[in-house]
Amino acid sequence: MYLLYSILSSTVIFIVFKLFSRFGINRLQAIVMNYVVACAAGLVLYERPIAFAEIPDKAWFFGALLLGVLFILIFNLMALTTQRSGIAVVSVATKMSVVIPILFGVFYYKDQLGILKLTGIILALVAVYLASIKQKDGLQVKKENLIFPVLVFLGSGIIDASIKFLEASAIAKSEVPLFSALIFAAAFAIGLIFVIIQVIKGKLRLQFKNVLAGIALGVPNYFSIYFLVQALRNDWESSTVFLINNVGIVVVSTLAGILLFQEKLLLKNWIGLILAVIGIVLVSISR
Repeated sequence: MYLLYSILSSTVIFIVFKLFSRFGINRLQAIVMNYVVACAAGLVLYERPIAFAEIPDKAWFFGALLLGVLFILIFNLMALTTQRSGIAVVSVATKMSVVIPILFGVFYYKDQLGILKLTGIILALVAVYLASIKQKDGLQVKKENLIFPVLVFLGSGIIDASIKFLEASAIAKSEVPLFSALIFAAAFAIGLIFVIIQVIKGKLRLQFKNVLAGIALGVPNYFSIYFLVQALRNDWESSTVFLINNVGIVVVSTLAGILLFQEKLLLKNWIGLILAVIGIVLVSISR
């Protein structure tokens, strides 16, 4: 159920992002505000008294700070990649990055990799590629822009692998909300610097609607991380959890796009969705 909740939370993020363009939302302002809300959600849901002076002594403190920095940096890289190469390139790079936590789980945590699971992983990766590309002519990336989707791929994969490592080695169950809150607090601090620079340069004007958009984004963003960490605590291998989570987001968000935004899919998109379901089933039964 935690895995399902994580997938649904990430799908809500997709829906909110889709509405940004419709209402003329400034993404940077909304993203920074979203981190404030996500941090607040973690602090509210933390059931114990918060001793802020003790947080730097937590085993996961510096890991959470690093994740927060990666969150905001990868966001900006995603925005830059979208401008230069299109949203399909970003989508593929982000979702294909699941290879990194899968390999991390196999080699570091000795996750099993039988025929069924390997077949499911391959089908799922093919499915992600096919389902993410909405253009008939496929992906087109200029050589000078190739570095940006590569960095998005590496950064997204490192974030997932790091979350698994910290969950397994440093985070007590009761501390998950606090851990998540610190990630978003660090991301907010870095993001606020970007906003201040933009305002000083006169390139950005603060608007209330962007604050509201950030609030709408912050709640599902927090729970997408919270539920993912909780899902990693069950008896499934981390490679299985990450694959089902990433591919499940592709499937559910694509279906949401059809139902809510009347998006039209190409034949290869439908094939991708079918392969995604088959891949998820094979990986699930192979555990």
